[in-house]
Amino acid sequence: MGDISAERRRILQSPPPALVAEAAANPGGSVAAIDPDLIGDPDGYIPGEAVQGVWVVDKDGKLTGEFVENPNYGPPQDDFAKLADSEHWLDWLGEQPSVAVRDSIAGILDEQVPGAVLEWIKILDTPRYLTGGRPDPNDASHLIVTRAGIALSFALSVTSPGRSRETLQGAFSWVAVGLDQPGERKDQVWLDLRVDLDRAETELRERIYRVG
Repeated sequence: MGDISAERRRILQSPPPALVAEAAANPGGSVAAIDPDLIGDPDGYIPGEAVQGVWVVDKDGKLTGEFVENPNYGPPQDDFAKLADSEHWLDWLGEQPSVAVRDSIAGILDEQVPGAVLEWIKILDTPRYLTGGRPDPNDASHLIVTRAGIALSFALSVTSPGRSRETLQGAFSWVAVGLDQPGERKDQVWLDLRVDLDRAETELRERIYRVG
């Protein structure tokens, strides 16, 4: 990543026009310094770890020369907290739901572009869930789960042979049916780029009855 201190000195000595303009547009605020080597599209999703820090801007919209470092700066990492912290029943995804989701998404990317490698993925919002079942004939208060589905929004970084790094956003959905009959279970997954979570949830309500 080079000599960051020397780079900052050069920037202060001769601030790039873009940085000056950003400072002028944010009086009394700050302007983030992004490491271009850690992102794909600079106009797309920027993981927090790619922010080296921020330049402090005074009330007149000018750089103060102060730079506040980001303690989390470095290679972006997976973030499945929104899924892992859920209290929703996820046993149908196995003992490690986050691993199951990651492996599934990585597999889809590799199918679309052979050799694609999922570098990191972040779950951006609380996932949406659907669960269906039938009454237990032996216990009216108990429901036998027959099908389940999940939709989650994500941002991820992927590299592939002969291509530059790409940062993608969208929604991932997974439906499983026949959960009450292990030998008859069927699963289907979808990776919808540039689709928000509300749209994905609407699709999930249809997909959960389309599988099987």
